[in-house]
Amino acid sequence: MSEYKLYCFAQSGNAYRAALMLNLIGASWKPVFVDFFKGETRTPEFRARINEMGEAPVLVDGNKTLTQSGVILQYLAKKSGKFLPQGEDEELEALRWIIFDNQKINGYLGPYRFLKNWAKGADPAIIAFFKGRLDGNLAVVNKRLEGRKFLLGDRPTIADISMCAYLYYPSDEFGFDIAKDHPAIGEWLGRIKALPNWAHPYDLMPGHPLQL
Repeated sequence: MSEYKLYCFAQSGNAYRAALMLNLIGASWKPVFVDFFKGETRTPEFRARINEMGEAPVLVDGNKTLTQSGVILQYLAKKSGKFLPQGEDEELEALRWIIFDNQKINGYLGPYRFLKNWAKGADPAIIAFFKGRLDGNLAVVNKRLEGRKFLLGDRPTIADISMCAYLYYPSDEFGFDIAKDHPAIGEWLGRIKALPNWAHPYDLMPGHPLQL
């Protein structure tokens, strides 16, 4: 029997953080498909039984249920002892980049990708605004990775697993090539991809190809 259950769907970078972490630590886990695009997370049943916030991912470990990808990453890192920042300075630095990622990288990239691919009648001006902010924020991460292997140094931590969440999705879903436009990010993504048990989000989670 699987040790963990993860409520997730293939198009969610937030869910991919948790799914990738589970795979990288070699956990025994089972994905549970959440039909986000048909409104499952917004149903009263989902909010009452699975997550009151109406979001995925949701990690179930025995009697413990956890939501929010950053919380899930920290929990799995502490439980497995893998990808865990060491000492207070690293813990704070990892938290700094996880917050930056959630607010400025995937916080923009997720909505940008959704509007570009699946929102009917999305305002081009809003999409252009997101793209402009993304260009500047990705440049910050690219500069950080110049001359270093991972965000905190020579070894990967949960900060890296958080930051890469949306960056492995196909470039045609974004309309631009992140790895090409930001070479240090591209090289870093290659290093993460080389880690044992890495898998692409569309291979790791259910719901691809999308059936609308």
